[in-house]
Amino acid sequence: MRIRFKKWARPELEASSFYIGNPEEVRGKWKEKFKNHKQDIHLELGCGKGIFISNIAVQNQDINYIAIDLVDAMLGLAKRNIEQVYKEAEKEVTNVLLTRFDIERIGLILSKEDQIKRIYINFCNPWPRGKHHKKRLTHTRQLEKYKEFLSDNGEIFFKTDDDELFTESLNYFNKSGFNIEKITYDLHKEPIFENNIETEHERMFSEQGIKIKAVIAKRVI
Repeated sequence: MRIRFKKWARPELEASSFYIGNPEEVRGKWKEKFKNHKQDIHLELGCGKGIFISNIAVQNQDINYIAIDLVDAMLGLAKRNIEQVYKEAEKEVTNVLLTRFDIERIGLILSKEDQIKRIYINFCNPWPRGKHHKKRLTHTRQLEKYKEFLSDNGEIFFKTDDDELFTESLNYFNKSGFNIEKITYDLHKEPIFENNIETEHERMFSEQGIKIKAVIAKRVI
């Protein structure tokens, strides 16, 4: 999603208590950055405006969350949305961290010591042209990187509106040694998540009559 430059985003992020501006220096030590460092860590790749991460994090205070995006403007909006949701819930933001980084190079900021329990990939770019498939967040090239920091039996929760991306992602998961635990081709009719948090894209596609595809894939050791 393209978004206009927001000159306030970078200063606000740098001033935020839950923004990590030097993620490469935190590699292997993410747990230490949370108030409760004993909690499991879940990771959202491509958090956009933060609609998903703000709602799931405020509802699950016993889990720590890291949300990554590459665009300052997106992260700025995510920061504001998180603050608003937590304010409405009368809670302090202690279990969410935002950071800016290129997901294709994610191995530079996360390692096996971080023991990520779950990865969320919501409505990522489908990169439909064949020569761009390796850029997909579910491509085998990326899945192998995730395995470096995903805990034993760690999970990937993946949602998309794109039929081709979904079908090919199932093959990617199989090739990379992930077991398909649950799958649906119509998430809102056949829910596979205990508490599905709708993203902005999910709501938009659903209103257009497009079925949401989803899968839970577990790393097998």
